[in-house]
Amino acid sequence: MATYVLLSTLTDEGRKTVKNRPERIQEVSREIETWGAKVIAQYAVLGAYDFVNIVEAPDNETISRVSLELGSRGTIQITTLPAFPVEEFIERLVTARDVS
Repeated sequence: MATYVLLSTLTDEGRKTVKNRPERIQEVSREIETWGAKVIAQYAVLGAYDFVNIVEAPDNETISRVSLELGSRGTIQITTLPAFPVEEFIERLVTARDVS
């Protein structure tokens, strides 16, 4: 499974929803699983984003669907970033260096 970071910003409508039904946040996490992905960690944050979610999905197509489904509701704007462990990043750099 690939790992993705979803940076989310609530719209005005999304803020109303969360204020009136905070449990909706956990409901959305369960919905994400029905689309083939899984929320590994979820944080409410201060600053430019409202939430940071760490999500696993089998491929880019699956996470694209998650972002599209959630974003199409008009309650949230999402920036999706693929992520991989630093150890893997270093290994790729070392391999690339040794090949050149």
